[in-house]
Amino acid sequence: MSTQVEEKIQPTDRRKQLGAIEACLFAAPGPLSLEDFSAALDLDPEKIEPLLSDLAERYDIPGSGVQLLAVAGGYQMRTRMEYASAVEKILIPRSEQLSAAAVETLALIAYRQPITRPEIDQVRGVSTSHLLRKLAGDGLIRAVGRKEVPGRPKMYCTTDRFLEQFGLHSLESLPPLPEASDRVCE
Repeated sequence: MSTQVEEKIQPTDRRKQLGAIEACLFAAPGPLSLEDFSAALDLDPEKIEPLLSDLAERYDIPGSGVQLLAVAGGYQMRTRMEYASAVEKILIPRSEQLSAAAVETLALIAYRQPITRPEIDQVRGVSTSHLLRKLAGDGLIRAVGRKEVPGRPKMYCTTDRFLEQFGLHSLESLPPLPEASDRVCE
């Protein structure tokens, strides 16, 4: 019969603190906040940030397949974009990938939120009811209320899951839209 010995991480053992943070990041299903790390390591949150910075530097080397990113109000280990096609072939079945129409609809919601289905339909020129149900079912958007106009349509916004899936820290991280003068069609 074997017994497991839990090794207490001492507040001054930086190497073990980094290892514990790395293990938490590896095991977590989503981004972890400073408070999550603080609770796991029994350290003040302000002592966690320098450790995360050191860990990010550790992965910031040519050829590394992973990186530490601030996403959706927390931190998460992510594969580097240059390896995305290889990782997608392993992890994402074709049926679960977003269609071009779903990505277009999601972009409209992200940039114009809160936005209603009729407003989305007007821009896209087609009905998006089924896409909105799919995006909501995938946890990428959610209804946040109803617009005070006739028919009181639902208003949609993106979720933290959207930020996480697209590697964004916040909506301010979205790339800027091209200026009107940069557009091909006027």
